[in-house]
Amino acid sequence: MDDHAPLILDIEGLTLTDADRRRLTHPLTGGMILFGRNWQDREQLTGLCAEMKELRPDLLVCVDHEGGRVQRFRTSGFTHLPPMRALGELWMRDTAGPGSGAMAATNAAAAAGYVLASELRACGVDFSFTPVLDLNWGESSVIGDRAFHRDPRVVGMLARSLMHGLLQAGMANCGKHFPGHGFVRADSHHDIPVDDRGLKAILADDAAPYGWLNSVLTSVMPAHVIYPQVDPRPAGFSSRWLNDILRGQLGFTGAIFSDDLSMAGARLVDGKEVNYADASVIALNAGCDMVLLCNQSVDGGAAVDQLLGGLDQARRNARWRPNQASEHRRLALLPAAPALHWDELMTEAVYLRALDLLP
Repeated sequence: MDDHAPLILDIEGLTLTDADRRRLTHPLTGGMILFGRNWQDREQLTGLCAEMKELRPDLLVCVDHEGGRVQRFRTSGFTHLPPMRALGELWMRDTAGPGSGAMAATNAAAAAGYVLASELRACGVDFSFTPVLDLNWGESSVIGDRAFHRDPRVVGMLARSLMHGLLQAGMANCGKHFPGHGFVRADSHHDIPVDDRGLKAILADDAAPYGWLNSVLTSVMPAHVIYPQVDPRPAGFSSRWLNDILRGQLGFTGAIFSDDLSMAGARLVDGKEVNYADASVIALNAGCDMVLLCNQSVDGGAAVDQLLGGLDQARRNARWRPNQASEHRRLALLPAAPALHWDELMTEAVYLRALDLLP
């Protein structure tokens, strides 16, 4: 079959089982995402990542590791990174004269990106789903202090600085949740949020950072939010949002991940509940390059096997066709240069300076 490994899966525990190995070497699997249950300490994490890479050198090892309350690894030497709102607040404090807050905040954002990426990469993790580009409207409980600021211009500048730090440590980035999750109150993990604003208002405000950052964004994750004035489908299942607007209008050329297909916001499409395989087909056909299924490996992982089998069947039935351009975009997210080992990192001048710059 044509090369295209669009599935990002997870594993249940601290070590690989035979079932994990079978799933991670499946030709449709392109990556795995780590959670807190997969963490004991740095030695265990490093060994787990190394074993996965022995199985599949091209496997994209991912994690949600933003800082603040969304940081999977917090012990065994990992730096406790600030929530992104702390950087936005620093921007507003001109304690040393006009513009001093902005300068301090952009330096701190770059430092946070470097510390985040270099610590993860020292343990064998390739990629973190960061930064959040949602605006801090003060409405969303699931976004909250994960957002930099209410002003899209400040979000754009701080996100660019954070991306610079990630890149300096050899890590790609992921802007999320396109075109914006911060305006709606509902949590798409449990509900299906609806944003009734028109396209013009969304593009002028929440989605503005995606246009400004299109030259440096390497991947994007759309929101499990419905914007009914634009499309009746959630953004991650909408060709209009992904192909016409994100790629066509805003000029984005990188990879597109679906958000977690196990979330409530991903299970209802066109008014009906769909299974994971059908949801993945809809997302891929709408313009996603990769789809995530999280937290379904527990209790034997029957749902993971059903997804693998269902997507394989969809390919055979021509309901979905592998896309080599999507595969190239996945492979482009893998680090190109070797990482520093942890002990080397602990004495590196750039890393030590970055720690001093964190708020």
